[in-house]
Amino acid sequence: MLVCAVLVLPRISMGNDADPPPPAGSQAEQPQSLPQQSQQQESPPKKSKRTKPVKASPPVLPPPAEEPLESVLGVADAPRDYLSDKLVGFVASIDRFFADDRHYQETNGSVFQVDITRVTGYGGERRFVVAGRANVSLPIAEERLHLLLETDPDRNATVDPKQAQTQPLTQPRPTGTPKSYAAALRYAKAEAERWHFSADAGLKFQGLNTSPFVRTRASLARPAGDWRMKLAETLFWFNSTGAGESTQLDFERPISEPLLLRATSSATWLHDQQNFDMRQDLTLFHKLDDRAALLYQASVIGVSRPQAQVMDCVLLMAYRYRLHRQWMYFDLSPQLHFPRDRDFRSSPALSMRLEILFDETK
Repeated sequence: MLVCAVLVLPRISMGNDADPPPPAGSQAEQPQSLPQQSQQQESPPKKSKRTKPVKASPPVLPPPAEEPLESVLGVADAPRDYLSDKLVGFVASIDRFFADDRHYQETNGSVFQVDITRVTGYGGERRFVVAGRANVSLPIAEERLHLLLETDPDRNATVDPKQAQTQPLTQPRPTGTPKSYAAALRYAKAEAERWHFSADAGLKFQGLNTSPFVRTRASLARPAGDWRMKLAETLFWFNSTGAGESTQLDFERPISEPLLLRATSSATWLHDQQNFDMRQDLTLFHKLDDRAALLYQASVIGVSRPQAQVMDCVLLMAYRYRLHRQWMYFDLSPQLHFPRDRDFRSSPALSMRLEILFDETK
């Protein structure tokens, strides 16, 4: 046992001793000599020919990174703009076919309209009533100037309690011929189907009497989801009615390609009478084909003085047919009135109208 221990101890001490340095010329010294050898083997650089200095071009900056929200909204803008343009085009075609007052007021081209109307039953008389108006675009000042010719311009600016909101359903005047005529010059400026502004100044002729009048109108249209909102504001002054203001708010939505739903709230303030004439209309337009269309309308008409009260409720249907080309139309409208002066008893009426309409739409 002692002999084995003596033999093992020298082997352990030898393992703990440091390794002896490697001899010269070994592999451990080669990494230190490589840089010296590479420097010796490198050949001297050749002299290059002198070249003209090149002007440094300005640094090209990368395009700004698009924000994630803008990219998402940009993708959503395309279908929204398409649906908005489709809605605007459909509404404009309905207004043009029914000769709505908005089409007359906001058209860029010229419009000439003559109506021959007769109403039997409630509010009617046994006579034909003639009315007309013209909006002529003048080829000066970038077509912003218009010449207006109208019959009874002061009645056109106010809300008649016996007059439906839509132009083809207008009740006749108390007499068969217009009481007054007017000529005015209009300045108009607009952005297509977004906003419209016009200012009128003219003269009203009634017999031998002549009186000036002024009128200004502004409208604004904005999409509201699946609906389209349109607000119109009118300020006017006539010698016969005094100063006044009219506000109309429309919400419209296409239910399908041939159907358009429109809710209209309107009010007119007359300063001399200190009274509001108010009305609420719910209208459904149904375009049957290129020649015919139907209109269904429910209306509530009221005043603010001597107290806020309802004056009439109206249910009606109108059938409009294009007789000849694009300028002759016939309207037939059965109506059911519930007026306060008859204790809201049903009072039927029938309106017939022949209309001649010339216009140019740009």
